[in-house]
Amino acid sequence: MKVLLIQPPIQDFYDTEIRLQPLGLCFLKAALNKYCPDVTVKVIDFHHGWGRKTIPLPKELRYLKEYFGKPNTSPFSSFHQYYHFGLSFAEIAEKVASEKPDLVGIASLFSPYYREVLKCAAAIKERTRAKIVLGGGQASCSPRLMLEHPAIDFVVAGEGEKPLVELVQSLLRKSPVEGISGLGYTKNGEIIVNPRKGNYSFDSLPFPDFSDLSRGQYLYKNQPLAFIQSSRGCPHQCSFCSAHQVFGRAYRKRSIDNIIKEMENRYSDGIRVFDFEDDNLTLDRKHILDLCRSIQYTFAGRPITLLAMNGISYKNLDQEILQEMKKAGFSRLNLALVSADQTVLRAVNRPHAANDLETVVDDAFALGFELEVHQIVGLPGETLASMAETMALLARLPVLIGISIFYLTPGTDIASLFAEMDEKDIFRSRSTAMAHPSKECGRDDLFTLFTTARVLNFIKGIEVVPSVTNLNQLLKCTQDEKRHRLGLQILMKLLAEGKFYTLSKGTYTEHQRFNDTTFKGVWNNIDAIRTQDGKKIVLKTPNFR
Repeated sequence: MKVLLIQPPIQDFYDTEIRLQPLGLCFLKAALNKYCPDVTVKVIDFHHGWGRKTIPLPKELRYLKEYFGKPNTSPFSSFHQYYHFGLSFAEIAEKVASEKPDLVGIASLFSPYYREVLKCAAAIKERTRAKIVLGGGQASCSPRLMLEHPAIDFVVAGEGEKPLVELVQSLLRKSPVEGISGLGYTKNGEIIVNPRKGNYSFDSLPFPDFSDLSRGQYLYKNQPLAFIQSSRGCPHQCSFCSAHQVFGRAYRKRSIDNIIKEMENRYSDGIRVFDFEDDNLTLDRKHILDLCRSIQYTFAGRPITLLAMNGISYKNLDQEILQEMKKAGFSRLNLALVSADQTVLRAVNRPHAANDLETVVDDAFALGFELEVHQIVGLPGETLASMAETMALLARLPVLIGISIFYLTPGTDIASLFAEMDEKDIFRSRSTAMAHPSKECGRDDLFTLFTTARVLNFIKGIEVVPSVTNLNQLLKCTQDEKRHRLGLQILMKLLAEGKFYTLSKGTYTEHQRFNDTTFKGVWNNIDAIRTQDGKKIVLKTPNFR
């Protein structure tokens, strides 16, 4: 029996190229190799490394032309073209057919890309007689929707290693599948999804098998990168989060020895960068301290870079943990604030104290960490003033501002506040869609807040000479880099006229959907902007215009 595990292409305005290593598929391959040794398994990434092709904007997103419809070459540009990232569906089907698989597993990780998964499956079904099984986040939260498509034979809801092993064993023996944990299938025209019963213990899982993937395909600053997990699951109840759909809320951690052994194996294979893709890396204080100290001891004197691009909760961070993380090799932290309004955090069941963030940022910055803090704009019930105050706080800290525009994901607790999601809603469950304007925050406001963060990050990224201490001096400063000159020109126009301009072929055009009142709501709350390197740019005239 031959099993093919594939990562499908996606279609969107942009791609997160650095985070595309198919870790889950490589875990599945390793599990099949261990428990089904007579089965041939191959992983193919049809997303990363195949380029992109411009495609028409889908009709469900055509309202975005008012926001992203014109090309913009300024430093504040966001999106314009809509792309297909990866190999075409027809070419995927041809390559899959040439492999002659008996079973094809397709990763269905993110809800807005479920159509690409189904198109991929349909194209494969036309060329092969292989059974098709889906797994991942979207498969877990909407198994029935996926099984309604005639090309789909099975869906795995939840962690996939044990269910996939048992499915393969069942197909080999031609035995019933009723007892397989989380398996969805159709029987006598009825869709059935078995109850979830759990997975193998984390330490008993073999290390993910990356052997089918080119080491040079996944890089960070030109260094070979490998994804790694030290834990699965998160007990927090954040109502907007969908992470529990696959791994649940039960927190399970690997032993330190097991993690270090995998890292040593990867290092001997040439890996120098490790990205921890945990849902909550620092939840267990002792575990993260022991891990960092073991890494320090094991890799002493050897170059190593550690990342946590999936983000880190600041709830349990303190000076000791930050010090040990820095010594171990972490140099950049992505922290999720969501909102600086404690009332909003309580409303979304987020167990964080907003006031703790500044202390964590101060300690981390003093240790030399590069910092990015993430805010969600457009959360149901949060006022525009509250969002503005959060962004103004981040402007005053030596951090980049990461903005996510609120979107619904099927199966999240917050989705229960809305009408049941249909297929169009699921397709729009992406930040770029700005799909949920509200009476508190309209779509123009969402766009303006997103753009304002880009303006602030532009200022934060300028290398400020010692003579520049306030905004007026910065605006008069001659920048050598063309991008900086253009950005300062647009910023001067914005401050003088209250109008935001795009730039195309040397021509400035006012953006009609930019709301200068919303911009003022942020700007007038800022007394000074801190750059990434800690320089302070005082806004001499705090009031806009």
